[in-house]
Amino acid sequence: MEIIIQPTPDDACCIAARIIARQIQTKPDSVLGLATGSTPVLLYRELVRMHREEGLDFSRVTTFNLDEYIGLPPNHPQSYNRFMHENLFDGINIPRERIHIPDGVTNDIPGFCAKYEQDIVDAGGIDIQVLGIGTDGHVGFNEPSSSLASRTRIKTLTPRTLADNARFFDNPNAQPHHVITMGIGTIMESRRILMLAFGSNKAEAIAAAMEGPITSMMPASILQMHPSVHVLLDEEAAGKLERDYYYRWVFDNKPDWQKH
Repeated sequence: MEIIIQPTPDDACCIAARIIARQIQTKPDSVLGLATGSTPVLLYRELVRMHREEGLDFSRVTTFNLDEYIGLPPNHPQSYNRFMHENLFDGINIPRERIHIPDGVTNDIPGFCAKYEQDIVDAGGIDIQVLGIGTDGHVGFNEPSSSLASRTRIKTLTPRTLADNARFFDNPNAQPHHVITMGIGTIMESRRILMLAFGSNKAEAIAAAMEGPITSMMPASILQMHPSVHVLLDEEAAGKLERDYYYRWVFDNKPDWQKH
């Protein structure tokens, strides 16, 4: 696990974008796992800029999103389908048939989840998975106590997650309480993981997940067991790390061939 602390979210997202761009340039048919919410917006903005100004080509890329609210159609203002199109897909040249987002209005949730898992396998597996982290340590919508071997499935959101996300809904009473989410086991099969976290409200979760014990009560802690994870933080999100001095030393003293 590599923890990269940067002065601002913009700086961290530029590094993340370069990692993704290098992946696509090396393997044009790469498979990306994508996250939603406010955290990756700057990353997606930079990828759109790279496409428009530097010719970064997404024409052979395949994507799988982490999650979607159950009950929200794709065109709903707060659906993650609409979020992804507005913040990334409408700004790049990815073919629509290569985009995969959980179906929040499916009539067969277990069947859809099984197919989603198979679609990932059929695509060759996820090369890079982008993650955020909840204030309670959830990844995707794998809430505390989620099985660390879980697969794509329906989950019930906790009151804390509902409260954290209520700001996105004009009417909080209309906020769905259930989602389809990739499981932790699914996420851990990705070849490489980029986790982004910004702001002081994420500092406690980051410290617990990166430096604490591995436990299902802190789902993101399982990333300690993954062979290739980059955790990109701003100063505020890094504020409670005990070994932040070491992470900075490592990043500043990399050999040239390892630099991002």
